[in-house]
Amino acid sequence: MIEDTIALTNEQEIALDTKKLTKKLRSKVGKAIADYNMIEDGDVIMAAISGGKDSFAMLDILLALQKSAPVNFKVIAVNLDQKQPGFPEHILPTYFESLNIPYYIVDKDTYSVVKAKVPEGRTTCGLCSRLRRGTLYSFAEEIGATKIALGHHMDDIVETLFLNIFFGAKLKAMPPKLRSDDKRNTVIRPLSYCRESDLIKWADYKQYPIIPCNLCGSQENLQRQHIKAMLTQWDTTSPGRVENVFKSIKNVSPSQLADTDLFDFKNLPIDRTVEKDEYEFSKEVVSSTNIDESLIIDISYQA
Repeated sequence: MIEDTIALTNEQEIALDTKKLTKKLRSKVGKAIADYNMIEDGDVIMAAISGGKDSFAMLDILLALQKSAPVNFKVIAVNLDQKQPGFPEHILPTYFESLNIPYYIVDKDTYSVVKAKVPEGRTTCGLCSRLRRGTLYSFAEEIGATKIALGHHMDDIVETLFLNIFFGAKLKAMPPKLRSDDKRNTVIRPLSYCRESDLIKWADYKQYPIIPCNLCGSQENLQRQHIKAMLTQWDTTSPGRVENVFKSIKNVSPSQLADTDLFDFKNLPIDRTVEKDEYEFSKEVVSSTNIDESLIIDISYQA
């Protein structure tokens, strides 16, 4: 009897934790959508589903929000079958059918292209990603999708920021909302405010039919692995640091950086005709000088 009571209590705790996590993730996705106006009335959202935990979670939350959102929008699940050897083609159609949602499985043999172009032993992720993106952009137009939803989360964005800083000498990441270079498509990342650790817990609870990303034999970029390890250590030793890094890319001061294209550092004339701010500790007292006041140059000027 006691054991049954303890087991019931544990189940209740799990149910409560799951309820809190569900509310947390949906709230964060809802806020990201609102902050960046990701979804508008009448939108057709093409949810790109890879078979990984993140895209499954994104689809799940978008479908839930669809029922309660103040605007009407459609969600179409799209998977790009890149013809990787061993890819379980039946899993995603079966899953989509179980949800009773519209979906497409798009066949595109990018695997052969990548293998032909990337030397053995080198990571294929970069080229694979570009080919996949091009296919999704084109297909979005074919089906009349107005937005393409990708499953990148906060950790992905912060990792990309540091990868660009450390190895590309660029201060850029992945924005929550992006217009393609040709201006024909808009990409949204509804999970931008979500941490990967929460999505892992969510996927474990939901028991998604996850398809591994390494079917092609390519391992994740070693540089990204190092960045992931760094963020993991920060979460242990300095909780909140990753979130603060993400917040920093939302709070940018171009004049405090060094990009001459973003801020005109070359032309910064002083203007002492404007109203003077009261500086802190501005009541200076000169205790000693060897300069005769008659020698001080008058640098004031009229507007």
